[in-house]
Amino acid sequence: MNSNIAPHNWLPPDDQQRTLLHNHVHARPSQRIHLPALVVYAAVFNGDVTFEQEWEHLQRLPGQETLTIDHLQNNFLRLKLQNYTLRWERHTEFTRYTLVQQLPENAQLGATDPELLSSLSLPEGWLAGIPGRTFAAIKLAMVHGDLDRLEEVLTLARSWFGERPVVASLAGRNSHSLAVTDFMLRDSGFERMLVVAPIETPESRAGRVAQRLLEIETYRLMALRGLPIAKQLIPELSNAEQQLANITAQLENKAVSEQELLDKLISLAVRIERATVEHMYRFAATRAYDKLVTQRISELREKAIPGTQTIGEFMGRRLSPAIATVEATAQRMVSLSERISRTSDLLRTRVDIITEAQNQQLLAKLTRGQELQLRLQSTVEGLSIAAISYYVVSLVLYLAKAGKAAGLPIYPEMVAGVMIPVVLWAVWYITRRIHDKFLKLN
Repeated sequence: MNSNIAPHNWLPPDDQQRTLLHNHVHARPSQRIHLPALVVYAAVFNGDVTFEQEWEHLQRLPGQETLTIDHLQNNFLRLKLQNYTLRWERHTEFTRYTLVQQLPENAQLGATDPELLSSLSLPEGWLAGIPGRTFAAIKLAMVHGDLDRLEEVLTLARSWFGERPVVASLAGRNSHSLAVTDFMLRDSGFERMLVVAPIETPESRAGRVAQRLLEIETYRLMALRGLPIAKQLIPELSNAEQQLANITAQLENKAVSEQELLDKLISLAVRIERATVEHMYRFAATRAYDKLVTQRISELREKAIPGTQTIGEFMGRRLSPAIATVEATAQRMVSLSERISRTSDLLRTRVDIITEAQNQQLLAKLTRGQELQLRLQSTVEGLSIAAISYYVVSLVLYLAKAGKAAGLPIYPEMVAGVMIPVVLWAVWYITRRIHDKFLKLN
């Protein structure tokens, strides 16, 4: 069997998305970072930013005049430039730019609150010109250090942050690196992070640690986007719950007409449904980003340093209450919508009962009207029998008179008198048969 035959000859035709889905796991490979390094990271919202705008901005980098928009179709691009690399990653709500360059000598471990931005390898003004609105910006320094002398290294790290309170932990199953940050937003618009690792640290491991730290802060900030909305909705939801309680009370004591209650209930339902449509996606995104934060922290495999708060502990104490507020608000909206639906069912039941009572009253009136109609019909039938009999007897009388005039030995009055009972019975019998026939047809 020839092993050089093209694979598609061995299998049915590929699904249209097979290659795309297969290569998805390779779309954003981890960076390889050679220490010591400076990683400058910026994440911007891209809701109002097109691919063309980001492509045009990337073209402004040195030597990228020939960059085509097709290079951006996979939402990922890694550019190797002189003395630095730049990664561009576009996501659903935001775009990330990650610069990796050599760390300046004056910013090594042992420096005191070093200034970093003046040493950027990017063209002047390029970073500030990124299209979009910034929501995360981090300067991450990655340096060598002896973790066997942890207390000394941690003291130098605190000095590197300008003696600010820091959050720190040993990362990795074998405590292969020290991650330090203060989660403080400085006047430059950046946060700072520091990673200290031994000289033998592989470049791939350094890249993974950097990616996890950057993603933790990115997803934390994205998760918190639902908090202002939740706080804004809390008074509105409280007001809506009070309105629903009032409607329910009015529904119970029947003090207000059903139409007025229905109008109030529809107005309240529309308000809650509009809020749900506008904000439920944001609340769902908050839950998703929170799970990503938890996952990335778990991947760090933190080990606590005595006397220092870990990143996971910091997130648990600062982020968890905000996430709980968002989730409680989302659940409150769902619960309120369900209660409005149940109140609508109660109001509908009340209207149905009232309608049924009205229908019964109408039916009773119709029944009584039919009874009166039947009595009137019986009376009319009796009068009809008398009238018809009268005309028939009159005809018999005229017929007898004609017979007498023709010479027959009869007395017209006697014949007419004798025929009255017969005619009455015959007319009554015929009328009854007609009446019975119509009843059978109905």
